[in-house]
Amino acid sequence: MTVITPESAGWAYSGLRVWDLAPGEDRTLDTGDDELLVLPLSGSCSVTVDGETFRVAGRESVFSRVSDFVYAPRDARVTVTSAGGGRFALPSARCENRLSARYGPAEDVPVELRGAGQAGRQVNNFCTPEAFPYADRLIACEVLTPAGNWSSYPPHKHDEERPGECVLEEIYYFEIGDGPNGPGMGYQRVYGTTDVLKEVRSGDTVLIPHGWHGPSMAAPGYDMYYLNVMAGPAPERAWLICDDPAHAWVRSTWAGQPMDARLPMTSAEGVEGRR
Repeated sequence: MTVITPESAGWAYSGLRVWDLAPGEDRTLDTGDDELLVLPLSGSCSVTVDGETFRVAGRESVFSRVSDFVYAPRDARVTVTSAGGGRFALPSARCENRLSARYGPAEDVPVELRGAGQAGRQVNNFCTPEAFPYADRLIACEVLTPAGNWSSYPPHKHDEERPGECVLEEIYYFEIGDGPNGPGMGYQRVYGTTDVLKEVRSGDTVLIPHGWHGPSMAAPGYDMYYLNVMAGPAPERAWLICDDPAHAWVRSTWAGQPMDARLPMTSAEGVEGRR
């Protein structure tokens, strides 16, 4: 079980729990000072927030469908129950304002294709400020990267308060597609104030308090998924980034390249619902 709190991470806002529930199991959490989401990675569930219950259809896996989800505010009691069992992500953010519990339908999640060619990827903007304006500080999205492609590229950062950039603590949570002989792998780069090139497998997390991060590299043969969780001190809930000037020019090449034909990888209707 993954448990990342602001205290355990050594920062102030972003958190993540990942729960594996057996069939028929339920688990309860008091949100305290945090707002959070219940996002199925696999399986379906019921989510009860202070006595109000939401039915979440979920999905077979992160590579099968865009999922619905539930938002729960701070100072609430949340119970997740799964009749068939599954894995559930609970991204969270320390916040000040208590908002209303809310259901997020999969059909309302904007699916964005970014990059081009071998930098092509799919972004499910389920809890970005524009797509889901009902959170106080939490920003979250999912990125699916076809095997052999790079995402989070060009490398970028968000660790200064200045025009065009804001401070956001970020968590990457990974799921990697399996191959015929077992689990797959990918790689994550972080540099600047630290220097990390880490092999990542399903269930791994990378914490990014500051510095340049990217690319996220899907090894040939293995599709990559990651959940991004972000929050910070700015009064405005916004995702403002700065590209590494050494590599920002790469964006200018995308206009002349086709999008990877494997994208989009999923939709709210499932893999069969792709274009």
